[in-house]
Amino acid sequence: MPEPIRRDTVVDALVDRVRDDVLAGRYPPGTLLPPERTLAAGYEVTRTSLKHALVRLGAAGLVETKHGVGTRVRDYTKLGGLELLPALLRADPGGWAREVFEVRRQVGALLAATAARNATAEQRERLVASVAAVRDAADADAAQLAESRFHRELAGATGNRVYRFLTNALLSAYLPMRTALRAPFADPVAAADRLEPVLAAVLDGDPHAARAAADAYLAETERLMLG
Repeated sequence: MPEPIRRDTVVDALVDRVRDDVLAGRYPPGTLLPPERTLAAGYEVTRTSLKHALVRLGAAGLVETKHGVGTRVRDYTKLGGLELLPALLRADPGGWAREVFEVRRQVGALLAATAARNATAEQRERLVASVAAVRDAADADAAQLAESRFHRELAGATGNRVYRFLTNALLSAYLPMRTALRAPFADPVAAADRLEPVLAAVLDGDPHAARAAADAYLAETERLMLG
């Protein structure tokens, strides 16, 4: 039986637990979840809390509830959204990490090129400040968080709001695992030095140089993280 849920954050915790159980294969796509009464008893929560959790999981594209039928696990590989990435990485880090990093490289290079074309003066100043925050970070943890801020600022500098949401989704998958991926940030000054060519190309307004610099930066940090 699944472990009981703490009652201080019951719906949030229940969403996470059911989602993790589905993505780990306990309830494969196409199958019906156990009846609500059974499922609620197994997690030691009320049926009301379970219903709220299932509504949220349905909005994420993970399950579908039909009156008189029950709750069926959907084919989340076709219907799920980016919000599933953190849970997918927890369930199968080896299977998903390299794919996430591949998208990180491709999207990051595109963001840098677009930001080089579109960044305003104010956005360029924020990019400079975010790299300075990496350089001045007190430790690897602070440098890693400052580098994440750089990527958010880069997405904002593209002028395309969808890129912001995409970057947020990728970072939400990455940040929960970040303690295992600190290698590029052990030396904050070196981490900032690696970022400088990306920053310089964006500040110069050179999309081709920015794309190349971002691709090189992301490939190198990926190598260090996965090493």
